[in-house]
Amino acid sequence: MSENGKFSEDLKNCIQALELGQTILYPTDTIWGIGGDALNPLVYEKIFQIKARPATKSFILLVDSIEMLYQYVDKIHPRIDLLLSLYDKPLTIVYQNIKSLPDAAILNNTVAMRICKDPFCNSLIKTFGRPIISTSANISGQKPAHSYNQISSDIKSRIDYIVKHRQAENISSGPSALAKYNDEGELEFLR
Repeated sequence: MSENGKFSEDLKNCIQALELGQTILYPTDTIWGIGGDALNPLVYEKIFQIKARPATKSFILLVDSIEMLYQYVDKIHPRIDLLLSLYDKPLTIVYQNIKSLPDAAILNNTVAMRICKDPFCNSLIKTFGRPIISTSANISGQKPAHSYNQISSDIKSRIDYIVKHRQAENISSGPSALAKYNDEGELEFLR
């Protein structure tokens, strides 16, 4: 099957899985990730179990646009539009003033969100119409997978739907940059 065929089939199958509250394994703009519907609290529990990760840690949520970001974050820093338009690498920002997200998405009154520019992820989120969870495809504490072949069979066996698109690629980047605006209104990089 061609890459375009895989893209379309994966998009359809991912949407179906997400709507059923299932998990997906997919390539992002950074590394391979485990995902699910960010508005479904039960999906967070599933992913915590898959990763053997304590529930005291949070996940990144991916959105398709600044407009979607505004649906879930109240009072975004006025310079965020400019920052996101100028920053060419994947940038996750920690936001406060969260709205319309389940408690499972929020840690210490914050949530980390990224506008995903990867064509597959962006199409998936846009078509689904809601944010999706994104966390590295590994057991908590292990190295993240930069290629599909680096993902353990244990992780793969626990996922409801695995994307075929880009399985042959080696994703060269690591996790996104992570930043927040501090109390003085300055951008502070956390990683």
